Amino acid sequence: HVQLVESGGGSVQAGGSLRLSCAASGVTFRSYCMGWFRQAPGKEREGVAAIYTGGGAKYVADSVKGRFIISQDNGRNTLFLQMNNMEPGDTAKYYCAAVRSPPPRGSGTSGGLCSDLLGSSQSVDWGQGTQVTVS
Repeated sequence: HVQLVESGGGSVQAGGSLRLSCAASGVTFRSYCMGWFRQAPGKEREGVAAIYTGGGAKYVADSVKGRFIISQDNGRNTLFLQMNNMEPGDTAKYYCAAVRSPPPRGSGTSGGLCSDLLGSSQSVDWGQGTQVTVS
């Protein structure tokens, strides 16, 4: 299993920015589907963004497209989520997720396939979450 530790959450005013980090340990960072999910009280968990660490197109949910950017630093085994022009609707607890995977194959981008896998696999490792509040 991989250990995931998120950081960077906090409170921000609408229109502001935050950058979340997810430090992964115990992995070969280049062979994983990794992503960010969020869950607000009383709402379903939502996939926000995903990436295959070995490369390929990234996935970003329509609700945050143009505002959020997912990226990785393979040298530091760290996943990032840059959140810009934030809205009150972005308020949620944000979780980092990872599952080991060969290069995704199928219809769609590698990031999109990774997002699907992260949302359905029983083998996903999750971080403890970091709270983001936008007012």
